[in-house]
Amino acid sequence: MKCSYCSREAVYFQRHSGKHLCRRHFTENFIRRVKRNIRKFRMIGRNERIAIAMSGGKDSVVLAHVLKRLYGDRKDIELVAISVDEGISGYRPPTLKIAEHICRELEIQHHVVTFEEEIGLRLDEMVEIGKRNPCTYCGVFRKYLLNRKAKELSADRLATGHNIDDEAQTILLNFLQSDIERLARLVPSRVQRGLVLRIKPLREIYEREIVTYAILNNLPVSFEECPYSHMPVRAAVRDFLYDFENRYPGRKFSVLRSFEAIMPCLREMYPQIDLNECEICGEPTPKNVCQACELKKELRLS
Repeated sequence: MKCSYCSREAVYFQRHSGKHLCRRHFTENFIRRVKRNIRKFRMIGRNERIAIAMSGGKDSVVLAHVLKRLYGDRKDIELVAISVDEGISGYRPPTLKIAEHICRELEIQHHVVTFEEEIGLRLDEMVEIGKRNPCTYCGVFRKYLLNRKAKELSADRLATGHNIDDEAQTILLNFLQSDIERLARLVPSRVQRGLVLRIKPLREIYEREIVTYAILNNLPVSFEECPYSHMPVRAAVRDFLYDFENRYPGRKFSVLRSFEAIMPCLREMYPQIDLNECEICGEPTPKNVCQACELKKELRLS
């Protein structure tokens, strides 16, 4: 099949647009959409240090590669990477090696923080002694450490590799669980005191496109899934969206656009509030004690 824009052989069929793309036009389309999303929500400005949440998985590796491509020649933009080692045997060590390799190749300063050193236990140990879902411990402590390290590095933004599949799943999941307050937290550029502003440059890119970009650019990525990632409700939403998108291409964009249409309402319903400093660790929290410290108390770590 020929490319829809030139006579070259197509390497990718973009189902939501109905276009076949050669290597060159796939890459141009990919980069253009990332740039448009960054500009749309003013994710990156002048004279900023951007911390990249670098897991070593396909999303974070492609994110680092694209940001280096876009801003590598800018003297006023600095990229640094932060990896969190949760302590998941057989899964995290290989991805950390990939993270180290890609950061070295891209000449991006790389920092690693661990659950074991910073929290007191590895995630595998938390799962054994705790009563919570593994994703609860992982999600809370990862966000806690990423924010703390990003502040330590004086980062202006914290970039994550969330793609359109992730965003559509989370939006729909929050609707189904009637958690509108949590949905409001997904609003881009939501500034809150004490939190390094999170940005998602890949939020309009399909997971399949990220995989294709990684392959075309010979990027060393891991396609392994976390052994704790199979949450029943999210898995059901993921499978539903996958089937719906397969039948009606572009529906994930519809979910994203619907969310963007109600963002003004969400901002009005849940205005940004001044966060408190945790009484124990000093990190931002809407309560007196942050969730990370509460979980550490449950695990008898404090």
